[in-house]
Amino acid sequence: MDTIMDAIGIKVVEVTKDRVVATMPVHGPTKQPFGLLHGGASVVLAETVASVGSAHLVDQEEEAAVGLEINANHIRSMRDGMVKAIGTPLHIGRTTHVWEIKITDEATDKLICVSRCTIAVVKKK
Repeated sequence: MDTIMDAIGIKVVEVTKDRVVATMPVHGPTKQPFGLLHGGASVVLAETVASVGSAHLVDQEEEAAVGLEINANHIRSMRDGMVKAIGTPLHIGRTTHVWEIKITDEATDKLICVSRCTIAVVKKK
């Protein structure tokens, strides 16, 4: 597939009803011009985790899970390495899901970014 996940190197490594884990390299496509992890790349990772998690929880024949709102607090910078995102559902409703996503430095486990993402569950046409 030709997706943003492929373009920046996001790999989903675990999907259960209770959590989603994904990794992303800190490298050229995920850096901003000053050589640091781009906040937008962290947001893409966070929304990917939430979307994958919600897609796993809905009837994919009848429903789609799409991003409705996202926020992110960038706690610490990174220049190189790998980040790991762990998403856990805070609310699983009929029409909305709310996820908390913590992004950490995979090597040190230090918090890089914390995000909350609301997913809309919509009927497929």
